[in-house]
Amino acid sequence: MAHRLFRKTEFVQDSSGQYQVEFKKGNVGEGSDMVVERLTENGEYEVILAQIKRHEDSIFVSWSEPFDGRILFDQ
Repeated sequence: MAHRLFRKTEFVQDSSGQYQVEFKKGNVGEGSDMVVERLTENGEYEVILAQIKRHEDSIFVSWSEPFDGRILFDQ
């Protein structure tokens, strides 16, 4: 699976108080096989159940707080 890394500084707080990071569909694909992983303090990744929303040409990953992580997807 391919992946894209993201940093907690890329998150933006939305009107509901959640934090979200945006990806363009062309950069992460459009399939339903997307997995979000958070980088832990010991340098390993753990799978989390983050909310993934699609709107027009963008995909948004939402979480209660910003974090360093990656999104895994089929190419």
